[in-house]
Formats: sequence, structure tokens, C-alpha cells
Amino acid sequence: MSRTADVLIVGGGIHGCATALHLAKAGARPALFEKDYAGRHASGVNAGGVRQLARDVAEIPLSIRAMGLWENIADLVDDDCGFDQHGQVLVAESEAELAPMRARVADLRARGFTHEEMIDAAELRRLAPAVAETCPGGVVSRRAGAADPARTTTAFRRKAAALGAMIHEGARVETVRKEGRDFVLDVGGQTWRAPVLVNAAGAWAGGVAAQLGEPIPVQPIAPMLMITARVPAFIKPVAILRGRKLSFKQFANGSVMIGGGHLGQVFPDENATVLDWRKLQESARTVWELFPIMRGATILRAWAGIEGRMPDDLPIIGPSARCEGLFHQCGFSAHGFQLGPGAGAVMAELIATGATATPLDGLQITRFPHAGGLS
Repeated sequence: MSRTADVLIVGGGIHGCATALHLAKAGARPALFEKDYAGRHASGVNAGGVRQLARDVAEIPLSIRAMGLWENIADLVDDDCGFDQHGQVLVAESEAELAPMRARVADLRARGFTHEEMIDAAELRRLAPAVAETCPGGVVSRRAGAADPARTTTAFRRKAAALGAMIHEGARVETVRKEGRDFVLDVGGQTWRAPVLVNAAGAWAGGVAAQLGEPIPVQPIAPMLMITARVPAFIKPVAILRGRKLSFKQFANGSVMIGGGHLGQVFPDENATVLDWRKLQESARTVWELFPIMRGATILRAWAGIEGRMPDDLPIIGPSARCEGLFHQCGFSAHGFQLGPGAGAVMAELIATGATATPLDGLQITRFPHAGGLS
């Protein structure tokens, strides 16, 4: 016999868990299936950046929606998720890098977005006193910050379950198909049915979509991170670079997280990644040059998660173009953590009412003709 739910969700990262939570809050009975455990891949092993800074314009409305939830995260999931709001700083390493930053901030202001602010060298050094003296300024997003990714994803999973969502971990979805109005999942010897399916399977989302006749061009990637031994406190905001790949965060215990987008090798069928030590060396060299105070720090370990990237580095959020009742929420391209709470709320609205007040222009599947069914 088949088991039933109102909505089936494939994928137990922060996006799947946030969608399950918001659906359960709205009175629906979602069932979520995660082949490993919640946060095993991208959502639990990223740098934890709660970033509004330097996002594509298409993502900004969703990012704003998400930030409102982050600022009240404890009310939503009964856990503060280690969220701090010390801001994020985009550091310019030269005067030449400042010009496009000024143009970007001016363009955002013309569009009505005020979350990015130009800063001069003096304000940069007030926010990040240890930055190299040669840096002439940058951009700050003062409401942004960072959180603990594994703790956050677990909190969303736990709260969703407490509200009535059926969470199944260690539950690999073997096949996906549509029979009449229902989607049917075969999972560990059980069959589940529902009229709505959310594809939040991250790097594996392409396989889910292909079984339903709507291939999407998501490719697995393996973003790498390093963490150091404890050093004396010297910076509160997250620092990122535009010209070189770097994301830099010091935790309250003194350890420093180093990321920024360098990729390792990924083997999604094996749940495995292989680190690229030359690229990690490049990250370490960038830190050496930008923050001289770090030159004596010891790197303790490095790792990589598995994430899904789209060709244009923007996610797909919204209904299928080919299959009624199917919704995609994937392809976050290594910058989806901050968006998670907002994307879950938007997805629940789309499922419940067919609409959302949060603009998703530029994030629909129809921008990929072969995926969305257009010629």
C-alpha cells in the first residue's frame, strides 16, 4: 500500500527543510526524503555566510525576504543558529577595483536597494583593523553576517518535524514518476504519493528532474574550505574579495574559516570529494597577503561539500514548465545558505496559493529553453 502526504520533498538541506517547516506551519502534511542526513552536503558544510552583499540583482528580493527571517531566526526555529550580525565587507585591493563597486552601489540605489554602502579606507580599517594598509576601501552590508550551517539545518529539520512534517533521513529515493495527478516515489521498499513534489535535491536535482521529463542543467561542484587554529581576535565582519577568491570569517573562539569558491573534485555517485591542495595553497597565500596578522596561523583541516551549480550561477525556484504540481528549488551554486529560510517561505506560498509577493524574475526554469520546454 502507498503512503500519502500533501507534498513530497526530495532533499534534506536547508532548502528542503525550510520548505517542510513553512508548509507545516501553513497546515500541510509534507514528507521529506534525504538519502543521507539533513545538512550532509552543501547546507551543513559551507562557510555559513548570511550574505546579501554582491548578489545578482535577480536574487536580491529573495535575499531581502530571507534576511527578515534570519533576524528573527530564534522565533522561527527555536534556536539562534549561532547567527551573528557583524556585517560583511567586500574589500577593494586597489583603486581600480573601487570604480565598478561605486557603479554597482549607484545602480542598486537607483533600483531602490540600499543594503550595500561604499566605505573609504578609514571605515574599512575600523571594521577590519588587520586588513593590509594598501586596501583603499570597499563595500559593506551591515545587516549581513554568518551562522553555524550544520546547527541551522538541524534546527530547521527539528522544527519542521515538531510541526508535523514527516522527515525521513537515510531514505534514498530510487524512482520518481507521475501517475495521474500524483507523484509517486519509491523509497526503501515503500511507495509514497502526493499531488505536489518539490525537487530540492541539490547536486542530485538533475536526476530527479530528468525522471519527470524536464532535464535541468545542474552540475555538481565541490567548494573547498579550511579552518585554522585559534588566533587572537582581530575581525568581526566577514571579509570577501572580488578580484581574488576569498571569504574570510573569524569565530568567537578565535579560529578562522577560509573559503571563497575554489573547487575540488566531486564524485556525487560516491558521496565523495577530493581536495585540490594547489588551490588551497592559493587561498592561504591570499590570506597571507591581505591579513598579515595571519602569517603565523596553523591550518588544522580542510574539506569540501557537494553542491549543484547552474550555468549562470543562479538558482531555479518555482514551478515546472512541463509537469503540473512539480516545483524546483535547486542550483544554488554555492551561495544558497542565506537564501534558505526565504526560499522555503516562498515555495510554501507558491504551493499553497500559486503566487508569492517576492519577485522571482530571472530565477524560473524557463530561462533554460531545453529545460523549460521552449524552443
